Amino acid sequence: MKATVVIIGAGPAGLATSVCLSCQSITNILLEREDYAASLWKKHAYDRLHMHLAKEFCQLPYMPHQSKTPTFMPKNTFINYIDNYISFFKINPSYNRCVQCAFFDKSSQQWIVKAKNYSSGEIESYFAKFLVVATGENDKSFIPNVLGMDSFPGEIIHSSQYKSGAVYNGKDVLVVGSGNSGMEISFDLSNYGARTAIVVRSSLHVVTREMVYLGMLLLIHLSLPIRLVDVLITLLSKIMYGNLSKYGLYRPSVGPFTHKFISGKAPVIDVGTIKKIRSGKIKVVPAINNVNGNMVVFDNGTKQHFDVIVFATGFRSGTNDWLKDYHYIFNEDGMPKNRIPNHWKGENGIYCVGFARNGLPGISVDAKAVAEDINAILSNQISE
Repeated sequence: MKATVVIIGAGPAGLATSVCLSCQSITNILLEREDYAASLWKKHAYDRLHMHLAKEFCQLPYMPHQSKTPTFMPKNTFINYIDNYISFFKINPSYNRCVQCAFFDKSSQQWIVKAKNYSSGEIESYFAKFLVVATGENDKSFIPNVLGMDSFPGEIIHSSQYKSGAVYNGKDVLVVGSGNSGMEISFDLSNYGARTAIVVRSSLHVVTREMVYLGMLLLIHLSLPIRLVDVLITLLSKIMYGNLSKYGLYRPSVGPFTHKFISGKAPVIDVGTIKKIRSGKIKVVPAINNVNGNMVVFDNGTKQHFDVIVFATGFRSGTNDWLKDYHYIFNEDGMPKNRIPNHWKGENGIYCVGFARNGLPGISVDAKAVAEDINAILSNQISE
C-alpha cells in the first residue's frame, strides 16, 4: 500500500498531523495498533483526571474549543473533543495495525513499514516517501527495578492502570512518583479512605492551574522573558504555599517554566494534595531502598507495611523497538536527537510529532511544522 506519508500512532499527535497534511492535499495513511484512537486517554487515564492547562492550550489544529467548554476540561470532555475532531475532519485511521518494523530503503529512497493486521493476522507492507512517528514519549509504561519487589505479595500497578481509589478503602497504599499523576492519585486515594504515602525523590514546584494559565498567557501572548515569568509564578507559589521543606517538598533552584524546559518535568498542579500532606493524611517518604515482603524499606532506614504499590513513574518511548533506522532522528532512548525547536525533523524524510515534552501545545506546533515542511519539499520537486 502506497501513500506520500505514513503516520504511526493515532493519538492526538497522529490525528493532528493527518489533518495538517490533508489540509495541504497530501495523501497520508494513519496506522494505529489499538481498535480506537487516543487509547492513552480512553483506556489508561484515571477517572478524576482534568486538564492542567486551559482549553486554549489544549486544542488541535483548525478546531478551537467551544465557548461553553470548561476552562480546565475533565477527561471525558477532551475525549469527546477528540472524537468530534476525527468525525469533523473525516480522519480514517487504519486500526489494529501493530507496526513490526520500519526502515529506509536507500535503493528506492522510500520508507517501508511492516505492520501486523490484528483482524486478519496478516503482515501488511506500506511504502511512503515520508514517515511521521507520532507514538509520542508516553508509549510504554515504566516501572523501575526495585530490589526485592518480586517478594511483595500485594498489588503492584502502574498509574496507567489506576482508575479510582474506591477499591482501596482502608488499605495502606504507596505511590511512587511525585509528578502530577502521583500527586493526584495520592489525593484520590486519600479521599477514598486509603492510608496513603508518596515517594518524593527530587525537588518540585507546586502551583495552581491558575498560576500556570497566567504564566502561559504572559509567555505566549505577551512574550515576556521566561525568567521574569518564573519570578512572578514562584512568588505567587511562595505566597500561597509557604515553605514546604518541613514536609519533604523542596523547590528547584530555577523557576517552574525554566525547570520544565531544562528537565522536561512539569510543575505539580495542586488539586488539594498539599493540604492533605500538611494535615498528615498523606505522608511524604524518601526513595525506596528495597522491598521485603509487605515491608518497604526507605533510604532513610525507616520501613512501613503496604498492601498496594502504585508506580506513577511515567512512560518511555518505545520507538526504537520497531524503528530500525531510528538514528536518522532519535537517540538511543527513543527521543529526538536534535534540540528543540528543531527536534521534529530528521534525515531521509522522517519526522516526529509529540516528542517535544510540551504536551498538546507542542503537538499542534509540531504537526503544523511537519506538514508545512513536507509540502515545501513536494512543491520544490514539482517546480524543478
